[in-house]
Amino acid sequence: MSSNLSRSRNRAFVITGLGIALLIAIFLSPLASKNPDGLDRVSQDLKFDSKELQDKPAKKLPFYAIFDEYALRGVPEAIATPLAGLVGTLATFGLAWGIGKLVVRGSGTPSTQHDTYPNSDD
Repeated sequence: MSSNLSRSRNRAFVITGLGIALLIAIFLSPLASKNPDGLDRVSQDLKFDSKELQDKPAKKLPFYAIFDEYALRGVPEAIATPLAGLVGTLATFGLAWGIGKLVVRGSGTPSTQHDTYPNSDD
């Protein structure tokens, strides 16, 4: 009975956390700064941004056709960033959940067999 209660609490905790992360990704992502992020800003300040590769390796990734920086391609600009936040949050959660399941499954689980004692009268 305690195991079911613990499992129920864990599930509620995970669902609540995912819900909060999705709300943040959807509603706060449009408020993100339009200024360049850290590395882009440094490259501009030190004037070596013109030396970037024209044929960027990122363009060869399968997701390049879907995502454009922090937005989805082919989607109206007003919803492109929140939708990308939604997709990214769900993808990250799915990867973390899947890895967690593999790790927990791979770890040694306690045996359900009863211990036998060498001097028992059974």
